[in-house]
Amino acid sequence: MSTYRNPLARPSDLEGWVAEGPVGVEHRDDGMVLASTADETALAAAGRGDHAHFTYWCPEVFAADVEISWDFKPLSGEGLAMLFFAATGTGGRDLFDPSLAPRTGHYPQYHSGDVSTLHVSYLRRKWPSERRFRTCNLRRSPGFRLVAQGADPLPGPEDADGRYRVSVRKHGPEVRFAIDELELFTFRDAEPLGAGRIGFRQMSPLKAHYRNLEVKELS
Repeated sequence: MSTYRNPLARPSDLEGWVAEGPVGVEHRDDGMVLASTADETALAAAGRGDHAHFTYWCPEVFAADVEISWDFKPLSGEGLAMLFFAATGTGGRDLFDPSLAPRTGHYPQYHSGDVSTLHVSYLRRKWPSERRFRTCNLRRSPGFRLVAQGADPLPGPEDADGRYRVSVRKHGPEVRFAIDELELFTFRDAEPLGAGRIGFRQMSPLKAHYRNLEVKELS
């Protein structure tokens, strides 16, 4: 069994990571802080507000059966935090195959394009409806299919106390999602995805802290 560990604490820890969209990275408190560098107000005025968001890919290809975990803390701003996992290009292509359509962080490129992946949104505060009734959502792409849902226990930045350990376990057809060991949903996939990459996604104006990423291969 092999394990990938990355503290995300120094620029060298992020060598090879692929930024799609306006990714801003700074390092503090033994981890990385992600925030959009876009002027969302200006983009919104131009009718392009959805282009203020981004995805940040780890360059490693991980096995089909893995447990992914990381420390997370929202720092400021309402927005959304998401993890893509088991991500590849459609038709068996690599996620960065040059035959795939270019990606710039615009969400439809990921949920209804030529990317095959599961993605869990675990901090959803961008829109009033998300703040009114808070859930964690698991979707499968391409197709934007909602396949599982659970309650979202995370506080907003104003109440966040310390960091929260977020974990995704994908083993065979089963996917489990938990925060601080509290299981929030399970999903049994009729057509399990195989090996692939992981990526963090954020919607502006959220600023959030990440550290101690670990991906453990499961036997």
